[in-house]
Amino acid sequence: MENEYTEVAQVNDNLNLDQEQAEDRENVAVVDFKMVTFSLAGKDYAIDIMQVKEIAKTGRFTYVPNALPFVLGVYNLRGEIIPIIDLRLFFNIEIPVRKDNSVENMLIVSVGDQLFGVVVDAIDKVVGIQKSTIQPPHPLFGDINIKYIYGVVESQNHLYILLDIERIFNSRIASKEKEAGIDNVYVNTTVSPIMSDAVKAPAKASKEPSGLAAKAEAAKTEAAKPDPSEQDFKFIVEELKNLKKFHVTDINEAWVKTRFDQWIGERKSSGSQLQNEKDADDFLSPFWSPCNGQWWTKQYADEVYKLLPDNSAKQIVVWNPGCGKGYESFSLACLLKKRYPDAKIRIYAQDVDLLNISNAPLVSIPESYANDWYSPYITRKVTGEATFTQEIKDIIMFEYHDCTNSNSLPMVDIVFARDVLSFLPVEAQNVVVGDFDEKLKGNGIIILGASESLGKGSNWGEKTVGSLTYFNKQ
Repeated sequence: MENEYTEVAQVNDNLNLDQEQAEDRENVAVVDFKMVTFSLAGKDYAIDIMQVKEIAKTGRFTYVPNALPFVLGVYNLRGEIIPIIDLRLFFNIEIPVRKDNSVENMLIVSVGDQLFGVVVDAIDKVVGIQKSTIQPPHPLFGDINIKYIYGVVESQNHLYILLDIERIFNSRIASKEKEAGIDNVYVNTTVSPIMSDAVKAPAKASKEPSGLAAKAEAAKTEAAKPDPSEQDFKFIVEELKNLKKFHVTDINEAWVKTRFDQWIGERKSSGSQLQNEKDADDFLSPFWSPCNGQWWTKQYADEVYKLLPDNSAKQIVVWNPGCGKGYESFSLACLLKKRYPDAKIRIYAQDVDLLNISNAPLVSIPESYANDWYSPYITRKVTGEATFTQEIKDIIMFEYHDCTNSNSLPMVDIVFARDVLSFLPVEAQNVVVGDFDEKLKGNGIIILGASESLGKGSNWGEKTVGSLTYFNKQ
């Protein structure tokens, strides 16, 4: 009997042991995702541990002139020079004034083949979770844009905001944007046809005599034929895209329709179709904004000055995509210095023409303009040529950058993008207007080309001052 009790006890012990081992295995299986946790402005954040190479504490960063505000400099990591990003400044979180060489908490993260140093308030610990517990992001969970959040997860009585490092540092991937429903969110690409008042289906006749019925049927058949003006308009829309990469959407459709009517009148004898690039240039000749690609006249500068709203901020940030040779950027810098004399002004001027961007900081201004409204901001080179003062030059940071890729810019007060959107593909227009929405401060303004608009039925407000118009958030 004693042996039987002993055997039963051993069986029970074995069952208990198997159960404990099963529970251990279950707990291990649950943890299929690990993350490094840290804090920003008192809130808990996390990054996938697979993207964190190491953790460091340092403050000896080498300053880089004209870098973006959130770039603290570069750091020599065992012979490899890496950029250092202050994540707090990137997300526009206020921080105390940094003392020189003060020690910072830093995560070394890997994005593709590039290493970055990411400065945070404090680094906490490594937390293991089950990946299925990660919930979709919600704007209320953080002080940052939702597009940079991978998800949120609760662990050990903490709610962590899991950041998407690749979206923060990498260029936007078009296919992912389409999957996310970005396509056609901001721009309606359907060009409404121009219909003549004469092209209308005749009203139905109830009981007409046979002669009138025959005439009505004939009119109905005639009305069913394609309207020549509609066909010509569609042809012009297509040829503008093919010849000049000009894409007709809600941004410029109103102007294109008006111009089409003018074009029909101008081309009575030669036909309305665009046969070559010269025809396309002629069609678009009235499209361009005043002083496009040129130094600004005093008249135009005065009009832009009146358009600029009151702003008591200590720093005015401007995004100027499509800056070309820099004439527009320097003109804007002088005007902003005049309008906001006590503010620190920064213009991020971007273009995809590398030669223009490289030469822009070295530009000289013709004497006829140097002695005009630009004169308070002009100095002389050794050769006697007129150029801009160092104060004006320091305002502008010229960047070789495609605005359709992700922009790691701070929040901006002004977007100055004249005659740019119309020459972007439809999907790119959606992306860039989305960036305008994301980057613009609540009291900021957007100035587009004279023939462009942010589209009918959009959520943008519109205000005209004199002959110019700006758009703002409603």
